[in-house]
Amino acid sequence: MTMTCKTAFLYHEDYLGYDFGPNHPLRPSRYKDTLALLNKLGVFNEEVKHYKPNYASQDDLMLVHSQEHVQDVERKCEAGIGYLDYGDTPARKGVYQAACAKVGGSILGADLIMQGKVKHAFNVGGGLHHATRNRSAGFCVFNDVALAARYLQKRYGLKRIAIVDLDGHHGDGTQQIFYDEPILTISLHRYGRSWLGRFYPGTGSIAEIGEGEGRGYSVNVPLPEGTFDEAYLEAFNEIVPPLIEKYEPEILLNQFGVDTHYQDPLVGLSLTTKSYVEISSALHQLAHDVSNGRYLIFGGGGYEPRTVSKCWALIFITVAGAAAKNVELYQTLFDKEKLTPNLPHAIKIQNTINDVKKTIFPLHDISIC
Repeated sequence: MTMTCKTAFLYHEDYLGYDFGPNHPLRPSRYKDTLALLNKLGVFNEEVKHYKPNYASQDDLMLVHSQEHVQDVERKCEAGIGYLDYGDTPARKGVYQAACAKVGGSILGADLIMQGKVKHAFNVGGGLHHATRNRSAGFCVFNDVALAARYLQKRYGLKRIAIVDLDGHHGDGTQQIFYDEPILTISLHRYGRSWLGRFYPGTGSIAEIGEGEGRGYSVNVPLPEGTFDEAYLEAFNEIVPPLIEKYEPEILLNQFGVDTHYQDPLVGLSLTTKSYVEISSALHQLAHDVSNGRYLIFGGGGYEPRTVSKCWALIFITVAGAAAKNVELYQTLFDKEKLTPNLPHAIKIQNTINDVKKTIFPLHDISIC
């Protein structure tokens, strides 16, 4: 029987201000829609609650980002003109404040967990993993994932923090920030060519393993277009649990973008809700096994809004161990389609798994089976 754990759902109405315009693929309504769906399902109670975060301060932002970058974003968004990067992330009025609210959600999640008020927290507006120290990128203004990790180091003295990034795009900003530190970052993502050239952001090869004290702590699992449930789950199960168990993190951070879903218009992977339920269940158990249950989840990518809210609701319910009162509505969250596996992809992915293990496992004294 699944036990309910004290779990926080983090949402601020100002997340809706993270709006890059009517023709932009990132739709901020997905945050509100996820909360609305969870309310309809009847999952909130004394153990499973919605929390409203405060804004992150500029001092908070500068745990990771340079003062110049923070002030540049604020100035450009006040003017509402131009871009915060090279053309993907418009500088619009309200975006700076919304970004601060999102980072505030991730900081609140860290505080709630470390202060023992909850075991798990899910910041639906978080997961902005492309931003680096000095720039925004790929719809990501500030990197709240890295900020949460740095905050946990500075405020609570944590040494071993694991970050598992399951977005369809490589978590390049997070990797770059921790590349020379022994912070375990694992990213499963699409990699290779697309009709536009190299699939965004073009990083995330197996060879990117970190440097200096961080050597072996950047782990990348590059996957081909069309990767399906069974192959993805095999890659996850073969690589992620052994590394997490060996590393023994004091807390588990998880960027859980769902642009890996087969209906997503931008990424081209082929996962169904089956993968999200199995992976969130596995990471939840890992958190209890090695991290005293401390498990902080962030949203991330997902560009088909109706699908996104269903997937995130399933992930949240699975982690919280919550029972949906509206059982009929709950059943509609699951994909009914049976997708045909691509066998050539299965062979390619198995080779990738073997290459990752040969490259990374010896650095952590893990046997290669």
